[in-house]
Amino acid sequence: MFNSNDGADFARNRARFDDTPNPYEPEVGSLPENDVSKADMENVNKTGTTIVGITTEDGVLMASDMRASLGGRVISNKNVQKVEKIQPNAALSISGSVGGSQSFIRSLRAEANLYEARRGEYMSINALSTMASNLLRGGPFFLVVPILGGVDEDGAHVYSLDPGGSSMSDEYTAQGSGMPYALGVLEQEFTDDLTMDEAEQVGARAIQSASERDTASGNGIHITRITEDGIDIVGHKELDDLL
Repeated sequence: MFNSNDGADFARNRARFDDTPNPYEPEVGSLPENDVSKADMENVNKTGTTIVGITTEDGVLMASDMRASLGGRVISNKNVQKVEKIQPNAALSISGSVGGSQSFIRSLRAEANLYEARRGEYMSINALSTMASNLLRGGPFFLVVPILGGVDEDGAHVYSLDPGGSSMSDEYTAQGSGMPYALGVLEQEFTDDLTMDEAEQVGARAIQSASERDTASGNGIHITRITEDGIDIVGHKELDDLL
């Protein structure tokens, strides 16, 4: 049988690497697996959640509520920050399992740090979304449905991600149990020339709309601004402070 490793002299075959380190090492180990059943998930701490991402001419505006609940029935925490910085020009807003999301953020942040250490530059937002979707598809991060936002040399970006590993670029998006209510506001009020201040108003109204009808969303809002200058996350317990 033909073996490509035994090809012509000019081929990059195994023999050429006999006296040199393996260029593909160190290899990444296997990811852990979990045996959590669907029934087990009924008692998992979840951010039922409404999260929003909006692109603007100046950067990305992300908005997220502050409530965590058990199965959407019991409020377990009223002051959850559902957005975290991944690298200085990108942040991730989470919905779904709290434990899965925390583990996913740590893994994605570690990969971004390794990339920066090896290349001397930040990962592009498109590459970061690909890395995030690969981790979600192949890892143990069950029930994590995030939004990735960031700014790079190509402009402002928002990506919708899901546990199946999809990564979809959007001008605006929403995730979580309050998504249908938030999307209604975004569809009505988004324009492609929004300023960051105008996007903040739209994002706050989207979270407010979801909080009025979705029992798993509420207790305040975090507003995240991502620009070329960095990431600013500010919490507000009262939506009236913004509207």
